[in-house]
Amino acid sequence: MRQAVRALIVGGVLLSAAACGSTTNPAPGGPGVGVGSATAPPPAERSAEAAARSSCEALGRVYSRHMAPYAQALTELAAARAGDGDAKKGQQEVQTSLKAFATALRGATQDSTDPQLRSDGKRAADTLQAKAADAGTFTAIKTTDDVNTAVGATLKEWLSPVDQHCS
Repeated sequence: MRQAVRALIVGGVLLSAAACGSTTNPAPGGPGVGVGSATAPPPAERSAEAAARSSCEALGRVYSRHMAPYAQALTELAAARAGDGDAKKGQQEVQTSLKAFATALRGATQDSTDPQLRSDGKRAADTLQAKAADAGTFTAIKTTDDVNTAVGATLKEWLSPVDQHCS
């Protein structure tokens, strides 16, 4: 048994050593070797990628700045409805935060070099504005589960036109 194992090990080492020199590698300095061997994308493509990256970073900043205030306002609205708080004031805060979110979203996409992103940004911002103006949008917010739905699935649906550009 030991001899069989030894033969396998020796055979494996010999085969590995023999394989090292059998591949035909390109000569150093030849095509496909060294620095710059990969073809770079054309300048227009690089410019478009940079513009898309810039727009997506701007959208990320908008989300970072406006998602938390919106979620906080929704949470306070649910708490006010659960207790004896002023739900009308809470609803106004939710509407204000959503309008600010829409304004920032519009601002982040309106200067994009991508006409489709500009159009989708306007559409998403218009949706947020319309939802903020509709008092009925927030009547279902009564519990933390309702808040989670509003911040999760519902907001994702409203923002889907621009999210497709940065996913």
